Amino acid sequence: MGFTSAFVVVLQGLAAVGASPDEAASGLLAVTIGMGLASIVLALSTRLPITVAWSTPGAALLVSTGVVDGGWPAAVGAFVVTGVLVLLTGLVPRLGRVIAAIPTSIAQAMLAGVLLQLCLGVVTGLAANPLAVAPVVLVWIVALRLAPRWAAPLAFVAAAVVIAVHLVSSGAAPAASSLVPHVALTTPTFTLAGVVGIAVPLFLVTMASQNVPGVAVMRGLGFEVPWRRSMLVTGAGTVLAAPLGGHAINLAAISAALAAGPDAGEDRSRRWLASVSSGTLLVVLGIGSSALATLVGLAPEGVVAAVAGLALLGTLASSLHAALDDAADRIPAVAAFAVAASGIAVAGVSAAFWALVVGILLRAVLHGLKRAG
Repeated sequence: MGFTSAFVVVLQGLAAVGASPDEAASGLLAVTIGMGLASIVLALSTRLPITVAWSTPGAALLVSTGVVDGGWPAAVGAFVVTGVLVLLTGLVPRLGRVIAAIPTSIAQAMLAGVLLQLCLGVVTGLAANPLAVAPVVLVWIVALRLAPRWAAPLAFVAAAVVIAVHLVSSGAAPAASSLVPHVALTTPTFTLAGVVGIAVPLFLVTMASQNVPGVAVMRGLGFEVPWRRSMLVTGAGTVLAAPLGGHAINLAAISAALAAGPDAGEDRSRRWLASVSSGTLLVVLGIGSSALATLVGLAPEGVVAAVAGLALLGTLASSLHAALDDAADRIPAVAAFAVAASGIAVAGVSAAFWALVVGILLRAVLHGLKRAG
């Protein structure tokens, strides 16, 4: 679930901020192995079923951000800054409280606006290439009805079949060298556009949409996540993965519920073994990620965008629900959603950042007027 449900989104996000196919494949390898190793380290050191994932909302954010001044090296520098900010969150508890104080409605509205652009890929894909995209959508619908947990992975399997048929019919074949794991090291550069346009929104969306919910999911299952240690491990992992192209790793939410839930065993004290085993499998998947990246690169028009959109429809639905749940915050939330969905960049800074600014300021004004009245 942690890998197949969203790895296409990761590849799209890295490519959108300037990564070449080789650099995107390297980034996918880095975050996959990084989250696998982080899961193993945290589970072994705490004896808790803590699971680490890449930042899927963060990858979706990158798709909408696009290339900033400085290109791919500036994006890599922004990934490093993101990891440093996560480390500081672990070292300075007050910073964590500040992040947690961002209104949930505004953060989720910003995320929903970013996700909307990706989810529209299903519609545009069907319009552009119905013969290739329709089978993927049909498999997803059937799986959603019969086995919801596996809807996104099965949609990718259907896409892989479509790609294989396309390769056979077109006579194209991937080069053997492209299937071998490799890394592309990039020297990070630090630019204002990269920090403000990528690092700050990536950090905020990762904290608000992954780390905070991840802690809440674990708490709901009866496990208290050590905040400081988790932020230090995931922050350090993000910094180390960044020069290889990795964008961010964080506490998992959905896959955490699998590893920490009753399906992982009746003995709660031994459920940490599920996190270790899933982390080990993620390392193996990371080694084979170059082949998967090559497969995605050979896909016919519309297929990759459709798979990414289908994988994120559930997240979009939950984000919209959380954004609009509080009636008092609906107007600021809708404003933030509209700004994020617009995809505009002002002064080289992405729409996601401005969505947070607009939503928080409008919320403050409206709540202030209500108190004054």
